[in-house]
Amino acid sequence: MNKRILVLSIALLSTVFYVNAQSGFGVKAGLSYNSNGELSEFGDETTQIYKNDGKGKSGYNVGIYGKIGLGPIYLRPELVYTKTTSEYTLNTGGKEDYKIARLDMPVLVGLKLIGPLSVFAGPAFQYTLTNDFKDIEYDRIDNDFTVGFNFGAAVELGRLGLDVRYERGFNSNEATFIDNNISTSYRLDSRPEQIIFSLSYRLSGSSK
Repeated sequence: MNKRILVLSIALLSTVFYVNAQSGFGVKAGLSYNSNGELSEFGDETTQIYKNDGKGKSGYNVGIYGKIGLGPIYLRPELVYTKTTSEYTLNTGGKEDYKIARLDMPVLVGLKLIGPLSVFAGPAFQYTLTNDFKDIEYDRIDNDFTVGFNFGAAVELGRLGLDVRYERGFNSNEATFIDNNISTSYRLDSRPEQIIFSLSYRLSGSSK
């Protein structure tokens, strides 16, 4: 836990100091529609007994961003807290939510098109803070740090901005959960796949 707090603090402070020295700085928040990868369910033996692709549900995100204008091109680093939920049907027929909290650091390169409209794309560096499935603390996750990809479009009207983007993790990243009460283990691909709608407000700098 101390390692996570340290990583979060360093990332937050570095981003704040960096973007304040550049051409724009603001806050953002939004909603997302998220799904994760496949659920694999195992019983007493090692033989796999059940699989389910899951169902996406809504999530949310809040964070800060900076914007560096380079003519028609801009660089937009972000630091975002993201909470997502997916629903899975178990072998018993019951439904359970898989919840993830992450710290996302997208580094986006944008291109201005016509008026306030622009498009953007770039990598998103992701750090998993918590995993929760069936109220069971997870046993392990393959990688706390992962990398994904964002692309989308944005409209900026004065200090307000609105963007929609698609995010996808590059590689599968399994989280393992063990329920000793029923001698069952679960493996979930925690790789995100999201459509994200965000509203931003520029606190300083210009839109150029």
